[in-house]
Amino acid sequence: MAQAEKGNTVTINFTGKLEDGTIFDSTLEDMECGDEGCCDDDCCEDGCDDDECGCGGHESGPMTFVLGEEILFPQIDAAIVGMTPGEKKTVQIAAADAFGEYDKEKIFTVPRSDLPEDLIPEVGDELSLSNEDDEELEVVVLETTAEQVTFDANHPLAGEDVTFEIELVSIQ
Repeated sequence: MAQAEKGNTVTINFTGKLEDGTIFDSTLEDMECGDEGCCDDDCCEDGCDDDECGCGGHESGPMTFVLGEEILFPQIDAAIVGMTPGEKKTVQIAAADAFGEYDKEKIFTVPRSDLPEDLIPEVGDELSLSNEDDEELEVVVLETTAEQVTFDANHPLAGEDVTFEIELVSIQ
């Protein structure tokens, strides 16, 4: 039976879990708004297609990609090399190699006077801020006062060790 090699187009199923067993992404089942590990309601209302939020666009089904292009994490690509269709593996990835360590320096406060007047942020809101160069920064609102707003620019899964259960479905 053929073994997966870099450069092959492969199809896999996977489930990504946190240490406590929470599923944050999976090709095996549809994730609905409100499900543990799903994106927030704002994402759902906007018709999310951003895999970084974890909802994966609410579509399930095997994922097909070219092995070696690091569409997922490099550790997953490395684990798939040598697998045969139907084979399953579990890959553990430390926080530093997954979504990064939680960095307190990515928490910052902005005077309300520097924000657009029509912006009324609430704790928990996920926003995209941009600077004069149109560079965007994804943030979560941590705290608001009459004078300022505190944001967190860490990835929502920063600081989390993750585990992926992978099944190689096919090699094209």
